[in-house]
Amino acid sequence: MPSISCHGKSALLGLALLLFLPLSVRADIYKYVDANGVVHFTNTPTSSQYNLYLKERSSGSFSGASSGDGSIRAIISRHAATFRLEEALVRAVIKAESGYNPRAVSKKGAQGLMQLMPETARLLKVRDPLDVDENIRGGSRYLRLMLDEFNGNLDLALAAYNAGPNAVRRHGGIPPYIETRTYVDRVKTYMRNYRQGKDAWL
Repeated sequence: MPSISCHGKSALLGLALLLFLPLSVRADIYKYVDANGVVHFTNTPTSSQYNLYLKERSSGSFSGASSGDGSIRAIISRHAATFRLEEALVRAVIKAESGYNPRAVSKKGAQGLMQLMPETARLLKVRDPLDVDENIRGGSRYLRLMLDEFNGNLDLALAAYNAGPNAVRRHGGIPPYIETRTYVDRVKTYMRNYRQGKDAWL
């Protein structure tokens, strides 16, 4: 599947080439800028460095994901409001879980932006974990459930999101897992950065 790397003005040409591919090989378009300023576009991201840039609608046309119309931003805002969550929290969890790669799949089988396990997705009535809207809705709802379960304690809710609520209950707090403790700290750092405007949206 196509992957195009471009620099400066040629980035627009590279994007145009992807947009005019035959419909049979088109899909969502992802982008990242490397340390040398080279812009990479692809419709088959191979790492979490890629962010969703344009989302293909069912008609074959594209809607902006990280551009002016802010579709991911709007989705996060809507579901954060529905489940009484701070937007910075939802954004931070997405960044920590998938690096904003909507097609991310972990070795354990967690899927999508907020890395929902199949059984969790079923519980939350998420039919397609790789669908951006469904995934953010499900992940946001799960965050609210964890916050309610642990009386609004953010550290415990994040630990439960990562390791499961049973592990938090069993250990009477954040489980002594390096991965979980690192995860809680990382999400809280991302939250602070988002609140202070130190990090770009994606």
